[in-house]
Amino acid sequence: MGFFDKIKASLTRTKEQFVERFDEIVGRADAPAQRTRPVEVETLDALEEALISADVGLAAADRIVAAVRARRSRGESLRDLVKQEILAILRAADHAAPDGAKPHVTLIVGVNGTGKTTTVGKLARLIKDSGKTPLICAADTFRAAAVEQLQVWATRAGVDFIRAQPGSDPAAVVFDGIAAGKARGRDVVLVDTAGRLHTRVNLMAELEKVRRIAAREVPGAPHEVLLVLDATVGQNGLTQAREFMNAAGVNGIVLTKLDGTAKGGIAVAIAHDLKLPIRYVGVGEGIDDLIPFSPDDYVNALFEEKW
Repeated sequence: MGFFDKIKASLTRTKEQFVERFDEIVGRADAPAQRTRPVEVETLDALEEALISADVGLAAADRIVAAVRARRSRGESLRDLVKQEILAILRAADHAAPDGAKPHVTLIVGVNGTGKTTTVGKLARLIKDSGKTPLICAADTFRAAAVEQLQVWATRAGVDFIRAQPGSDPAAVVFDGIAAGKARGRDVVLVDTAGRLHTRVNLMAELEKVRRIAAREVPGAPHEVLLVLDATVGQNGLTQAREFMNAAGVNGIVLTKLDGTAKGGIAVAIAHDLKLPIRYVGVGEGIDDLIPFSPDDYVNALFEEKW
């Protein structure tokens, strides 16, 4: 199954929740005779409600509805206007991953239960398939099961793996991982950090120490700090993201479990409210079920007429 087919399949529940209701709302409004007339208030209210129900968020929903109201006089399709505005929001936040010296150091952060550890393994496989050589550094030294789980994923992905004794200083493990990446000529060092609540000040301070060590060893590191968010938690994930942005310098999102929720609109809320790019989305449990996020594919899959 190709990338587009995977994102399309993962949005099935969101499509059922949002697009089918959306089609009911815009059906009459998009009739040729209605194209140049102002949109009825009831239609706009229903549209906003449908957007919020898909977890697009209040701020993004307000922007989309305002754009529809302002541009409707041109005779454009209501459906097309909504698609264009969602795409504009996603594209505005979408920018290329920062480049840096070799190895490219990526920290993976997040709260427990988001799929962080499995994401590291899947990302390693994706990077390897792109022709680059990744190395996984297991810096979650407090949960032994996490290290064992990650080693299984590293083996499945066929990539190098660096670990330390349980209870070791995570920053020291990162130092060793980067040193190994340099010595072996690896392109990317993926650092799996311990899952932590964004409200735990001491653990967030630990992340800052890890970042300092990385910066000392490789110019510009960490080049990426990817926050793993569970799509099923919806708007609550935005609160997590804001705290991690402040404490850990998050500059990209991995949105997991997109296939398990009807609130796939959270991608729009992330782009609009946080101005952060979504780098990857998790669309299943297999090792190949992490895919690069594309705003165009997301919108085309969500609004495709025939599935």
